[in-house]
Amino acid sequence: MNTKDFKDLVYLKDDTGLVTLTLNTPARKNALSPVSFLEIYWAIDQFEKDETAHALIITGAKAPDSDDPTREAFSSGGYFSPDAFEGVSDELMQQIDLTDIAQKKATLKLFLCDKPIIAAINGLAIGGGFTVVLAGADQVYLSEHAWIQLPFAKLGISAELGSTFLLPRLLGLQKAKEIMFYGERIEAKQAVALGLANAVVPHEELLDFARAKALQLIPPNGAGLAIRTMKRITHQQQFEALSQALDLENEALNALLKSEDFMEGISARVERRAPAFKGR
Repeated sequence: MNTKDFKDLVYLKDDTGLVTLTLNTPARKNALSPVSFLEIYWAIDQFEKDETAHALIITGAKAPDSDDPTREAFSSGGYFSPDAFEGVSDELMQQIDLTDIAQKKATLKLFLCDKPIIAAINGLAIGGGFTVVLAGADQVYLSEHAWIQLPFAKLGISAELGSTFLLPRLLGLQKAKEIMFYGERIEAKQAVALGLANAVVPHEELLDFARAKALQLIPPNGAGLAIRTMKRITHQQQFEALSQALDLENEALNALLKSEDFMEGISARVERRAPAFKGR
C-alpha cells in the first residue's frame, strides 16, 4: 500500500529525515477504524524500509472549522461504523482481519520498529487513541490541553493493542488495574506524574518541541545506531509476552462484543445516560 493512497492518515517526510504521520479524520475526532490501522501498518513498513527516514512523529489533525485548542483531538479511539470502509478496494479489504479487534498486526509492527517514534498528543486521546501510543511511541509529549481516558470497562469491553501487558509494566499492577477498571479521565500533568507521558508542552509549541527532541535522536545530533540498537534489544525481550497478550485480548474482545453488557454500554453512550450492566 502506497502512503500516497492513504485515506485516514497523512505521511510526510521532510529534508531532515523526520516523518510526520498525522491521524487525519478530524470530522470523527481522528477515530481509528480497521482501515486506519492497516494504514498505520503500511506507514511503519514504509518508514522502516526508507533509509532516508530516521524518526517519526505521530500527531492528530485539528478540525478545520475550529481554532479552539481545548477542543482538539489526537484520537477519540475506535471507529466501527461501516462507512469507514466506503471506497476501500477489495484488494485492501482482503488485508483486514475483522477478528483482529486488538489490532495485533499493527501493534507488533509498531512495537518492533527500531527507529525512534515520538507521539505529539495535541488533544484528547481516548481508548485505542492512546493505547496505539503505548504500543508505538518511545517518547510521549502532551499539549497542555490534552487528556487521556481508557473507558473500556464503561463500554463493557476489554482493553486492546497490548495495553493489558504494557500498562502494568509502566504503572505497576494495581495502578494499571485502577486505570483500566474505572476509566477516569487523566489530565496531562497527571499522565506525566504517572509515567504515561514524558512532558507537557504549551499547545502552540508541541510539534516544534517534538521535532527538536526527535532530531536529538538521529544523526548528526544523536547516535542513531546506538539508539536503534538499544530500542531493538529492549523491545525484543518483551515481544513474545506482548504477542501472547494480544492473542488473549482478541479472544476476550471477540467474546465481549457479543455480550449484553457491551450492547448496554453502547446504548448508554448513545443515550447519554449511565449504563446498567448485568454482568452477562
